[in-house]
This record gives sequence, structure tokens and C-alpha cells, in this order.
Amino acid sequence: MNPPRDRIGLAILLVVCAVAIFSILNVEVKILRADYGPVQLVWARYTGALLFMVVVFTPMRGPRFLRLRTARPVAQVVRGACLLTSSMCFFLAIKWVPLATAAAITMLGPVLITAFSGPVLGERVGPRRWTAVVVGFVGALVIIRPGFGDTPWQIVFTVGSAFTSAFYSLLTRKLSAGEDPATMATIATVVGTGVLSLVVWTDWRPPSDPVEIGMMVSLGLLSGFAHYLYTIAFGRGPASVIAPFNYSHLIFAALLGFVVFGYFPDLWTWVGAGLIVASGLYIGYREAVLARRASRPAVREV
Repeated sequence: MNPPRDRIGLAILLVVCAVAIFSILNVEVKILRADYGPVQLVWARYTGALLFMVVVFTPMRGPRFLRLRTARPVAQVVRGACLLTSSMCFFLAIKWVPLATAAAITMLGPVLITAFSGPVLGERVGPRRWTAVVVGFVGALVIIRPGFGDTPWQIVFTVGSAFTSAFYSLLTRKLSAGEDPATMATIATVVGTGVLSLVVWTDWRPPSDPVEIGMMVSLGLLSGFAHYLYTIAFGRGPASVIAPFNYSHLIFAALLGFVVFGYFPDLWTWVGAGLIVASGLYIGYREAVLARRASRPAVREV
């Protein structure tokens, strides 16, 4: 039975709110990167997010939640390392790369997940979805324009962020069976916080301005709250309906980039982003079709 329309509407609203929060967070990071290193800022984000998760999840799950029990601890640590690498790459890039451009590249997520779902998860990807993957990569090349235009070379870090984020998502899908989502999210945050706490002193600059201190504190709290909204949203409606609204990130990034930094994406960035979004939407559509077929007699994908 399908969820009531009001629940799906609420789920969509929660996803859009989460995307807006992440967009605001990225603006803060771009501003702070003028004076602070990426390690310090990622550490601030992880530490705040960990505090948020402990405060929110412990009353819901009880003190035993803090034991963070998992059947596959090594794989969970690897998953956390993928998320940490993705965050570091994005924070490295955002100082030089416009918000909308970075947002467009990170939208490669569904494309990369599809491309690697075969070797990582053993899933079969048919020619239609492979075509969408190729279109998505073409879109990325249109945005990056290697050897042309004035695209900063640091954009390669956003590509690295998209790749490691995709592996994080693939491991999430592979490990999610029988695991508590809150525990998985907290373990990933513990991994990042622990690793960065060992090295943050090498990149530390004490903040003195109250506004900068407030922004640094908000990094983790905003991140934790946005992820929490995602968790609620995907529990209230089908992913095939909700997921496309993640692409509103491009709109928020373009708007905030123009208002705060005076930069508006050029034509080629919009063209490349359009190709990536189109390929991602088609991949989502095909996965929804195949999921419906899975409940019927097997039909070979063409």
C-alpha cells in the first residue's frame, strides 16, 4: 500500500529542507576556508555532528546505543574512512571552486553508484543504465572542461569527493541489512572524529571572532540535523519519489553563490549539470521499474 499523500509531501519537504541546510553549510565552509585549513573545519563538522547524534539517538535507543555494536566492524571503519575522504576532498576544493560547480559535480553520485554497483555489489547493470552513466560522465567533462576555460584545477578534489562518497553509499547499501542505521551513522562519525583528532593540531588556528566561532560550531550541528531530516524523510516515502528532490541542491547553490559571492554559473556549467541530472533521474527511474519487476516473474532488462 502506498504511503498517504500528506506523508510523501512531508518527506519531500524534509529532503528539500535538508538540501537547503547543506547548501548553507557549504557557504559557511567557503567563507571559513579563507582563514582556516580543511582539517580543522572537517574536524569541527565531525565533532559537532557526533555530539548531535549522541544527544539525539541515545534517548531514543537507550544507553546501550553508545556501545555501537556491529557485526562487521572492519567494513564499518572502511565505510567511515570513505566518508572522511569525501569530506576532506570537498573542503579542500570549496575554497576555489564555485558552489554551484561543486554541487553539480557531487550530483554524479547516482551515476557513480550505478557504475560501481556491479563490481562492488554484484548487481547487473543493463545497457540503458550504462548509457545514462556515460551521459553523466560527459556532463562532468562539460563542467570541468579539461584544458579549456578558467576552471580551477582544484575541481579534481570535487571529483574525488564524488567517487569516495559513491563508495560510502555502496558500502552503506551492502552493510545495511541487519544493522541499525543510527549506529552505522554514528560509527562513521566516530571514525572521522577519531582520525582527525590525532592530526587537527597540525592545521589548527584558534578562532577569535565570535561570528567565526559560531559558524564553526554550526558546521557539525547543521550537518547532523540535515542527516536526521534525511533519515525521517526516507522513512515516510518511497526513495524513487523523494530522491530526485536532492537535485534542488544545484538551485540553492547557484542562488547562494550569487547572493553571497556574486558568482553565477556559466552556460556550460548549466549544460553539464543538466546532463548529470538527466542521467541521475533516468537511473532512478530504471531502478524503480526494475524494483517493480522484481516482485513479478523475472523479466530480462534490455
